[in-house]
Amino acid sequence: SRFIINIPETERKDLVRVLFQIELAHWFYLDFYCKSGRPFIKSCGFREFAFSLFKHIPFLAPYVNDLNSIIEEWRDYKSSVPTYGAIIMDEDLTHVLLVQSYWSRTSWGFPKGKINKDEPPCHCAIREVFEETGFNIAPNLDPEEFIETTIHDQIVRLYIIPGVNRNTRFHPRTRNEIRAVSWFLLSDLPVSRKDSSYKYKTGLNNNAFFMVMPFLRYLYYTVLNMLFRLF
Repeated sequence: SRFIINIPETERKDLVRVLFQIELAHWFYLDFYCKSGRPFIKSCGFREFAFSLFKHIPFLAPYVNDLNSIIEEWRDYKSSVPTYGAIIMDEDLTHVLLVQSYWSRTSWGFPKGKINKDEPPCHCAIREVFEETGFNIAPNLDPEEFIETTIHDQIVRLYIIPGVNRNTRFHPRTRNEIRAVSWFLLSDLPVSRKDSSYKYKTGLNNNAFFMVMPFLRYLYYTVLNMLFRLF
């Protein structure tokens, strides 16, 4: 309840903001209660968790019957918030670092996350990449070296971080968010859904890299420019 009671009185009517706090509470519940070994505590999805809180917290109770529409509005808002992250590359620019979500066993993407209010884009990228990989990109980040695109009306900007040793150990700092961190050979990754050759190279299905594909053509151009500058 501490996630909810700390919301200022003036902001309690903003139910979208309240749901962000409930999301934090849900993560905390999964991380520290569901894994405690106590048999009477069960895991639950976000919607069920939110319903329980709306039902029992006095200032939320009047809205419990509208929860489904409130969640849809919250998800629409979340999908419109810009995200920032990084394309981390090895020293010879042949491999990229990808992360796998804790909740997905099949798809991979670049480390990134949503920007906080009044947070500079570079700071967001540094924070999110550190949370998801345990690696600090700040010393390598050039604010002018990035790829930006729009995916489903959401701005996604990834800063290019070259020169990272492939022997670097990566340790996600968030619980229950990142399942795996791994290097992938850039030439093995598909640039479109029609590109089927990567199935034989990686052994993964069609949807494994759907969040990576929008950036790959631009990334190839960027790598060529970097190599041209080197030589």
